[in-house]
Amino acid sequence: MKRISFIYMIIAALLMSSCLSKKQKDNTINISGAYALYPLVIKWSEEYKKEHEEIQFNISAGGAGLGMAEALSGEVDLGLFSSKIVQEDMDKGVWWVGVCTNAVLPTIYKNNPYLDKLKKRGLTKKEFAGIFIDGSISDWGKILNLNEAKEIQVYTRCDASGAASTWANYLGGEQKELKGTCLHGDSALLNAVGKDPAGIAFNNTSYIYNPGTGKKRKMIEVVPIDLNGNGIIDPDEDFYDTLDTILEAIGEGKYPSPPARELFFVSKGKPEKQATLDFIKWSLTEGQKFLKEAGYVPIEQDKINSNLDKLK
Repeated sequence: MKRISFIYMIIAALLMSSCLSKKQKDNTINISGAYALYPLVIKWSEEYKKEHEEIQFNISAGGAGLGMAEALSGEVDLGLFSSKIVQEDMDKGVWWVGVCTNAVLPTIYKNNPYLDKLKKRGLTKKEFAGIFIDGSISDWGKILNLNEAKEIQVYTRCDASGAASTWANYLGGEQKELKGTCLHGDSALLNAVGKDPAGIAFNNTSYIYNPGTGKKRKMIEVVPIDLNGNGIIDPDEDFYDTLDTILEAIGEGKYPSPPARELFFVSKGKPEKQATLDFIKWSLTEGQKFLKEAGYVPIEQDKINSNLDKLK
């Protein structure tokens, strides 16, 4: 009799453990993908847990390509994606909602010897393409009409990167065409260009500016884009000084799209887990109030309404 009771106790314990394991799994949201969206999702998860203590998050950054791949394979509940949704992904059954807007900006070392000249004249899209795509511009002297100048050291992304594909798209190419020393992730690019007097790179807004102070991070400057090609940065093109000014320029469309772009949550079909759906809904409603302090721009209300309809 004692042996039978012991067996029943083991069975009951296993059943209880199984129930607890299922509940824990149902309350855990696994997320991976774009570095561009990673800081915001970390912020969102922290705020969300204040109201929903039972929810656990596993969040990692590895690039937009990884986020899409892991979402489509079902390895994560949500992928973070920072490029245009293409037909190939649609054919694989991707489901998506846009959650905010961000931008890619060209970055250089704060102590670049030509910084003052570059900030006054900026670079045109064609000049950026000459540096990053076709290699026709390989030293700063060719741009600034100097007899002698340092060779430009270009840095780009190795991972399947939404920032890289967006920047390349703006310049009329594809990520695979971008030239330069290849690095993984925003932080690696920022660290490299932030030490190199001759370097140039590109980074997501949320990595360039410190959300707490609104100022650019130490040793980093932005190369202004000469949008009208007149050889000088006019007052209405000069909006890179603080996080507030660049976010306003992105929101008003003064900074072009691309390299500004919408950022997405993606999954293999509409998520089935209620915890995931609830978090997405919160991100599109209450979570929007945290965008500015995290360094992001809201999407239009009609897009938010359309995305909320996709959750029904």
